[in-house]
Amino acid sequence: MSLDQESFTIFLDTIQKFVDNKLIPREKEVSETNNIPIDIINEMKELGLFGISIPQEYGGSNLSMEEEVRLTFELGRAAPAFRSIAGTNIGIGSQAIVMSGTEEQKLKYLPQFATGELIGSFALTEPDAGSDAMSIKTTAKKIGNKYIINGTKRYITNAPIAGVFSVMARTKPEKKSSSISCFLIDAHTPGLSIGKPDIKMGQRGALTADVIFDNCEVSEDTLLGGQEGIGFTTAMKVLDKGRLHISGICVGLSERLLSESLKFSTSRKQFGEDICNFQLIQAMIADSQTEILAAKNLILNTAIMRDNGINITLDSSCAKLFASEALGKIADRAVQIHGGAGYMAEYPVERLYRDARLFRIYEGTSQIQQLIIARETIKRFKNSN
Repeated sequence: MSLDQESFTIFLDTIQKFVDNKLIPREKEVSETNNIPIDIINEMKELGLFGISIPQEYGGSNLSMEEEVRLTFELGRAAPAFRSIAGTNIGIGSQAIVMSGTEEQKLKYLPQFATGELIGSFALTEPDAGSDAMSIKTTAKKIGNKYIINGTKRYITNAPIAGVFSVMARTKPEKKSSSISCFLIDAHTPGLSIGKPDIKMGQRGALTADVIFDNCEVSEDTLLGGQEGIGFTTAMKVLDKGRLHISGICVGLSERLLSESLKFSTSRKQFGEDICNFQLIQAMIADSQTEILAAKNLILNTAIMRDNGINITLDSSCAKLFASEALGKIADRAVQIHGGAGYMAEYPVERLYRDARLFRIYEGTSQIQQLIIARETIKRFKNSN
């Protein structure tokens, strides 16, 4: 941990004020323009938000996992697009390099990630390989001291603005983890092109697009860690951490939705009194509050485990499953509490409801989390008997 407790408390308070005073008031603008204003991005850079998970020796603040999720509880209260602009640098765009990169690769990319000068992106998903990541078809064929990459990546976060991509490609034909390698590819490399930004149900301002490789030639030094075969295992480690980060964002957004529900229900009158006095409304508020507290404690406990060097594959999947499913229910209740108003774009819950839906899909669907949880639980049982 690079910040002492007092410094981190001050930092967290600063972020809380930034969310309340700068981000939430600009949500409608972001939704309408599908763009994060440059002044907001610059202020995020000044606050150091792009480098919170990057080691201090490379210009980051190197927050512990516990500190990172506490920060996500605050950032998550604003529209997810704001977090997304820095999210790849915090998580999947940088962590493969932090975990497995050579010293030269770390020195080349991490300082620029930490300042936000360079946006990283993580290219794993393909048109025919989403949940089944082992089935990726993008190939990297070695010819001399070069690799020729061909294939298409889909729904890649921050692709339209990224400067470098961590690209998972098959260096051997066999369907096994050691056949997949990771390449760090500059966005301006000939043969690499970006598709049109996707038009999504929600999370406008968080840009995704296809990334296409057409005989894209890269040198050997773009190979993550300088070796073939570590791409898939690194990706899974990155996702373990990323799922915990996303879980924290789910809690923050859940808290925002509950806050909007309370604001509405304590001022909206029916039958001559505030609707928050009606027991069926109170039941929805109570269920939402309970789920938020349960998710928050599960996430914090798992974060502390990771900081202590304990394997969190099972726990991070539990956290992601529970927090994202809870968010879906809380978003639905928020619309229900608002009644007809909840269906109108005039109220934030209409937009946040659509934003919330994606969390049960990316960083591994709920069904994939269930498979991981079952597999890990059975494995632990067998190992203990």
